[in-house]
Amino acid sequence: MSIQAFGNYLALERNYAAHTIRAYLSDLREFASFCQENFETEDLEDIAYSIVRSWLISHMEGGLSGRSINRKTASLKAYYSYLLRIGRIPLNPLKGHKPIKSLKKLEIPFSEQEMERLFGSFPNAHTYEDMRNQLIVELLYTTGIRRSELVNLCFSDFDPGAGILKVIGKRNKERLMPLLKGVVIRFESYLECRKKAFPEQISNHIFLTGKGNKINDTLVYRIINRYLREVSDKAKRSPHVLRHTFATHLLNKGADMNAVKELLGHSSLASTQVYTHNSIAELRRIHEGAHPRNLDET
Repeated sequence: MSIQAFGNYLALERNYAAHTIRAYLSDLREFASFCQENFETEDLEDIAYSIVRSWLISHMEGGLSGRSINRKTASLKAYYSYLLRIGRIPLNPLKGHKPIKSLKKLEIPFSEQEMERLFGSFPNAHTYEDMRNQLIVELLYTTGIRRSELVNLCFSDFDPGAGILKVIGKRNKERLMPLLKGVVIRFESYLECRKKAFPEQISNHIFLTGKGNKINDTLVYRIINRYLREVSDKAKRSPHVLRHTFATHLLNKGADMNAVKELLGHSSLASTQVYTHNSIAELRRIHEGAHPRNLDET
């Protein structure tokens, strides 16, 4: 079975993101090379779990983290689930596989003070790129949308009258994001500037490069990293940390977790709960400062 056929299935039937498909196919090709070099077989449809285990052990011995190994295993599990689904194999060789337990890296969100300094540091934007960059930063922080979701925004997704942004998330799941009034005003100002910078309708995508092409993930990362570097010494300054910050600040202010889940586009509360550690710290501070029992003992 062609690995590329599996890639087509992920793209056309499962609506996986392009970068996810590339990662899955890269893992499969790497596994195929391992099987050829070590077990002299190219037939991935007739693979015993012992071969998979040898591949995983080779990565462990090579110093690959448990998190990365689990990601590679997920690629294989998805591939063999696909083969099982279309009747090419009778049993998924990874059916009983248990992922490696690994500690999740704790992403530290930016504080409210850091975000205030960030927006206070914005210069008066006059150029197209400055207005674009500032809107990107504000959108990511005030909506919590993913970098890929921002990159793919089109004109039809923005409704200034209703103050709503339509976002297409994972698995093509659509959700509506409410925008703050100040963000709507900045958005409209940016679109006016964009119209002057590019008088001809060269793209339906909202955010463009200086040359008029659709922006990409790398450019968004560089924009966020550049602005945050000026107000914070945290090691990680990425669009995802802004998403994390958005969720943490909402929860710290008492937002309902189910509401935050919907805003983030999560399919389950388990995904949203990773952001609660900071909220618990804030609740602990409030609790210790206000509870009579604690006041009596101080």
